[in-house]
Amino acid sequence: GGLALCAFATLVGFDRDRAFYPVMLAVIAGYYLLFAIMSGDTSALVLDGLVMISFLAVAVIGFKTNRRVVAAALLAHGVFDAFHRHLIDNPGAPPWWPTFCLTFDVAAAAYLSFRIRKSAPSRRILGAGGLVGALLLAAVAGAAGRGPARTAT
Repeated sequence: GGLALCAFATLVGFDRDRAFYPVMLAVIAGYYLLFAIMSGDTSALVLDGLVMISFLAVAVIGFKTNRRVVAAALLAHGVFDAFHRHLIDNPGAPPWWPTFCLTFDVAAAAYLSFRIRKSAPSRRILGAGGLVGALLLAAVAGAAGRGPARTAT
């Protein structure tokens, strides 16, 4: 879903506007708040509200400064999804949501990182985009239960 939405956004030109991915991050961060409201759980509402405010702040910072910040925040939200149920008890969240959101967020972060890297000057060997890519690989490997990828030295 994440790759399909991002590819569609590129195809029709939505992501030409630098606000596209920060707005996507803001919407994604709001879902747990919606689930808390639907369940009527005040504790989850407050805790997930604080998390949402944090991701909104990072979305604004990324919008104002660098899209790499947004890519890293999408990845961070995906990792947060993997641990959400262990950190915040939100009875309104469907049991399948964390896995769906993890894969969506990681795919969107990878796509945005690819787009940033593709548009970056070729003289860069490893910048923040490369770091985001490395973090993506580690997150996906960790989510698959294999732990971080190791290389022989």
